[in-house]
Amino acid sequence: MIELRTPVEIEAMRPAGRFVAETLATLREETRVGTNLLAIDRRAHDLIRRAGAESCYIDYHPSFGARPFGKVICTSVNDAVLHGLPFDYALRDGDLVTLDFAVSVDGWVADSAVSFIVGTPRDEDLALIDTTQRALDAAIGAAVEGQRVGDISHAIAQVAHADGYLINTDFGGHGVGRIMHGDPHVPNDGKPGRGYPLRAGLVVALEPWFLQTTDELITDPDGWTLRSADGSRGAHAEHTIAVTANGPIILTDRSWLGVD
Repeated sequence: MIELRTPVEIEAMRPAGRFVAETLATLREETRVGTNLLAIDRRAHDLIRRAGAESCYIDYHPSFGARPFGKVICTSVNDAVLHGLPFDYALRDGDLVTLDFAVSVDGWVADSAVSFIVGTPRDEDLALIDTTQRALDAAIGAAVEGQRVGDISHAIAQVAHADGYLINTDFGGHGVGRIMHGDPHVPNDGKPGRGYPLRAGLVVALEPWFLQTTDELITDPDGWTLRSADGSRGAHAEHTIAVTANGPIILTDRSWLGVD
C-alpha cells in the first residue's frame, strides 16, 4: 500500500534524514586505505547508539536474504554493488566503496547511499560514480507532482544509457516511511508517463546503481552481498526524497555538510 505523508509528517522525517546524512559524511571522511569493513560497521553502530536511533538493517530478513542481516550498514566493495555484508577486510588502495545506511529516528526511516574511492582513483571508476550521481540528480528533478514513477525511471535510464551502461531493474528505489522498504517500487529504467502518479506527500528512496560492463548479479555465499556476474565494478547513489507541492525535498541531503 502506498501512503502519502502530510507536511507535518514530512517535517517529522527530517531528523532521520539529517542523521543518515551526517553519519554517511562522517564515515566517508574516516574511511581510507587500511580501514576494516567491520570497523566501519562498529563506528556506525556507535553513532546509532549515541543518537538513540534504531538500525533498519540488523534484524532485517526479507525473502531475498539468507538470514537476518546482522550488521547496521551495507559495505559493498569493487564488484559488490548492493547489500554488502561487512566482513574482515582491510580496504586497499584504489578500492571502490559503497556505504548504504538506513535508520529509524522517532519511528521515521531515512535511507541513503554513497560511492567513493579510497586512495588512488581509476578514471573508469570515477566515471561510473559520476554517472550514478547524475542519474540520481535527474531522478530527483523528475520527482514532481503531475509526473509518474515511469518518468523518474526514464530520467535515470537516459543518463545511464547515454554513458553506455546497462541497467538491472531487479533492485531499485522504494517507498520509505515507518518501514525501510515499501511501495512503490521505482526501477532504474522505465517508460515516461507510466506507473503510479506522483502526488504531494509521497516519500521515496531513489537509488540508481550501475555496473561497468554487465547488468547481471550474483549472490555471495554470505547470502546477502550482490556482485557483478563478470567481476566489473559497481557504484550506487541514493537519497530519500519527499514529493511536495513546491518540488522535491531531499531529506538525506549532505550538501550542507560540504560533501556530495
